Amino acid sequence: MLENLLIKIRQCQQCEPSLARGANPIIQAHQDARILIIGQAPGLRAHDKSIPWDDPSGDRLRAWLDIDKEVFYDQRQIAIVPMGLCYPGKGKSGDLPPRKECAPLWHQSVLGLLPNIEMTLLIGQYAQNYYLEQKPNTLTETVKIWKNWAPHYFPLPHPSPRNTLWLKRNPWFESDAVPYIRQYVHTILNR
Repeated sequence: MLENLLIKIRQCQQCEPSLARGANPIIQAHQDARILIIGQAPGLRAHDKSIPWDDPSGDRLRAWLDIDKEVFYDQRQIAIVPMGLCYPGKGKSGDLPPRKECAPLWHQSVLGLLPNIEMTLLIGQYAQNYYLEQKPNTLTETVKIWKNWAPHYFPLPHPSPRNTLWLKRNPWFESDAVPYIRQYVHTILNR
């Protein structure tokens, strides 16, 4: 059933007229997956390769989780379901926001077929705004109180190199939150 849904999603053309580079929905999921990553939307590199997080942002994310590419791209362990499934295009200061159609159109159906998810990483404000109730107004304040949602949800900043300054201004994230997340990831993966 999930496999049929993934085929349908990968053929989606819902936003095609609004996407300068065309539709190329990128998703990774398997019913056995225990960790779910919900980010913003694929970047240009992901769009061109049809591989999510295969860029410096993905390198930093894998470093935070302390896992290699083999584990990261093992759909039986990790599902990747972004808020927007296609590359949204370039904006003034980076990529455009994820398309608003994707999450309401696909997330509930996909997540309903992922019964073994024990941990969901909510990367960036779009995922956090969609999935977290009663959260602060800023990403920084939301990530600061990550323990409010742990262990099911973990709000994270985007691991983009553009956020290096944010990480320098908020050293508590890598000294406090990242070790906990790593430990929880390894606990799940080693079961």
